[in-house]
Parts: sequence; structure tokens; C-alpha cells
Amino acid sequence: MIDTHCHLEQKDYDKDRDVVVAELRQKLKAVVSNATHAKDFDKGLEIARAHRGFVFLAAGIHPEYIEEISEVQRAELFEKIKTHKNEIVAIGETGLDFYWTKTSEWREKQKQYFKNDLAFARNLDKPVTVHARDASAETAQILEEVGYHRVQWHLFHYKELVPLVLKHGWMISVGPMLLTSKTLKKIVRDVPLNQIMLETDSPWWGGRDITGASQRGTPLNIVPVAEKIAEAKGVPFEEVWAACGENATRFFDIHR
Repeated sequence: MIDTHCHLEQKDYDKDRDVVVAELRQKLKAVVSNATHAKDFDKGLEIARAHRGFVFLAAGIHPEYIEEISEVQRAELFEKIKTHKNEIVAIGETGLDFYWTKTSEWREKQKQYFKNDLAFARNLDKPVTVHARDASAETAQILEEVGYHRVQWHLFHYKELVPLVLKHGWMISVGPMLLTSKTLKKIVRDVPLNQIMLETDSPWWGGRDITGASQRGTPLNIVPVAEKIAEAKGVPFEEVWAACGENATRFFDIHR
């Protein structure tokens, strides 16, 4: 099984990252770690190299961060991605985030950057990991307009977009939100298993301890997510575990 979306470069793992990865190796096939800020790329690449064949790197600029990254920094990052394209399995996160971005000026800039990222991914022959917070319709519209469909919808939970997922063959990745969302349970019931991947978005989405404090998430949290998918579809856990892993292997072209 593969966690298709986590963030191992985050400082939450700085004290015990190697220990965490060693534990993950015992139970998972691989993880895809996303470096989503210009300042995180070098660290993300270093981690992937240190755990080559198990940790795979996706890289890009999260739409939430575009206001704080200069054009020079952006150009430098994408030049690095081109230079190291053989060590990168996807471009992302990219997409739209209208939750944090309120002004029309910056929302329009997000749309243009998203289109640029899709063209960049197409040129490098890489899939994209798409973030769409409070902007699912606009994100889908751009994907259809550009016509690039090698897409992983990160933390997918958009019931209204299921027909487009089926039409275009987009991959959805499902995370810990499934454990509490009735809507998402219906979505995974209706989307074919060959279009579903698992993710944790860790270190976030780790739940809370008995005191109510937030806990650090880890890629191992895909296990209860897979169990919920099996329950929603009425199929054995092992079928979900194997299928989602194969979907990720194919989508990211890893272990080939």
C-alpha cells in the first residue's frame, strides 16, 4: 500500500524522521511526499534521496503560498524541478484555494498559475496533484479547458464532481476525512475502485488524543481509511489495499 500524499519535509518530523520512515517501511510499499513551497524543495529532495525507492517526491507551489513567493523564486523552483525531473513523480500541489485567498486579483493569479503548472506538467510528462479548497467548480473548469487529465484530486470530497471524475478518468485520493464524513462515504461507494488512491496529508489529520490535543499524523493512517472504503463498497479490505496500491504505482509510475 502507498500513501500518495504526505509531507515528510515538515518540521513535525525533524526529530525522528528516520525512525518514522523505518517503521513505515515495515508496513507500506511507498509514500509520496509533497514539497509545496519553494523553500521546501531541497529538503524534500534530500529526504527522497535518503530513502530512495521508498519515499518519492512530488513538488510544486501550493496555491495558498503564491502571494509570498516572488517570480524569481518561482522560476528558480521550476528550473530545479526540470533539472531533477527524473527524481520527481508529480507536480503539486497545484490548483486553487479560495478559502485563504479572498481578493479577486489573487484568485485570478491562482488560476493563471494553475494553468501554467498544468502546461509545465504536460511538458515534463508528469501527473499533477490538485488542491481545490472552496474552488472545486473553478478547478474542474480549468482542467477541462486545458484538457490535461493526469490528475490526482487531493482530499477529494466533492459529490457534485463525481460525474466529471467518471467522465475524465481523474484519480481521487481519499484521506482521514472519510472516517467521519457520510458524504465522502457515498462518494467512494460510487467511484470505481480503479480510480481511488489513499492519502493521509500527514503530519496533519492525525486526530486528537484523550486530552483533546491534536496528534501528529503519519502515513500509517491510510489503514483505517482503506478499511472504511472496504466497508462502503462491501468488498474485502485486502481488495482495497491491493487495488489502491496498484493504482498509485501506475499513476505515479513507480516501481516499474
